[in-house]
Amino acid sequence: MGESNRVRNTFEVPFAQRTVVILGAGIIGCATARQLLQHGFSVVLVAEFLPGDQDIYYASAWAGAAWHAAGGITADQRYYQAVTHRVLLKMAQDPESGVSVVDAREYLEQEPAPDSAVWGKTVVSKFRELDPTEYPSNFNCGWAYRTLVTDPTRHMPYLGKRITALGGKFIRRRVESLHELYEMFPDSRVFINASGLGSKTLADVQDDRCFPERGQNVFLRTHRCNTLYFRNGKEYTYVIPRPLSQGVVLGGVKERDNLSPEVDLDIARDEIARAHRLAPDIVPEHPADDVGCRTLLSAYGFGGGGYAFSYGVADALLKMVEQAERRNVIV
Repeated sequence: MGESNRVRNTFEVPFAQRTVVILGAGIIGCATARQLLQHGFSVVLVAEFLPGDQDIYYASAWAGAAWHAAGGITADQRYYQAVTHRVLLKMAQDPESGVSVVDAREYLEQEPAPDSAVWGKTVVSKFRELDPTEYPSNFNCGWAYRTLVTDPTRHMPYLGKRITALGGKFIRRRVESLHELYEMFPDSRVFINASGLGSKTLADVQDDRCFPERGQNVFLRTHRCNTLYFRNGKEYTYVIPRPLSQGVVLGGVKERDNLSPEVDLDIARDEIARAHRLAPDIVPEHPADDVGCRTLLSAYGFGGGGYAFSYGVADALLKMVEQAERRNVIV
């Protein structure tokens, strides 16, 4: 042991060659790892959840993931978004990446503020202000442009493969503090905390500004999946296309400090109703696939929660069957 330590001290690994350690393997951690690896750094990611996982605590697996300029942000933050657009636009050339170019329609309930999302017109292509005849009369204005959507179920595994191919390494491990990470990698000097909500519980971070925010989306299978719709205002709603998965993601809900894994069917029904009002040509009022004279109701994809969803789903299916019956007997 003594000889080994002397050798290490004599031939110390140069700083630039020491492993950069990233805590967290969500979209931020993985995107950072890819960037570092492309520039010659040695990188290892330590995380409880890895690309391809679909745990409720692994937020990057569930995002709507549409590129949409944000309002009320700084010039630096705008540039971060612009860089992301540039990188994703390049990735869209590779179908395996899960990134697609789509048309977008954005409707605003009120006149845009000076720091609104309209700055995005400097980044997206084919931006134009919509004529009042092109959007419902209850909106103040609207924009059309081309943008990017990312399918996390494809993109995260893609990123994982790219990181491994570039020489990066993943270690599946839950750590309770940054100090624990330092002890795992005593020769490393650069550590990146991309743990997201984990920063709230890390013993030597305990950032009380962090809080969970629960979203819930509805995936609707449809061949009409090439246009993104955003409604900004009191009834914030989105319809995000997933062309590679032949469907759209319906959503627009945030519940602070809610970590429940249970599906709220009332929220789901409300999201479907709002999406129908926003894009009636894409989202039917009562989603169901009519195949010839048959009605096909999809009731799968609950992962490990079959028992938890079983009776609530049965009740919802009952109502859908009754609706189908009504359509066929009330003529």
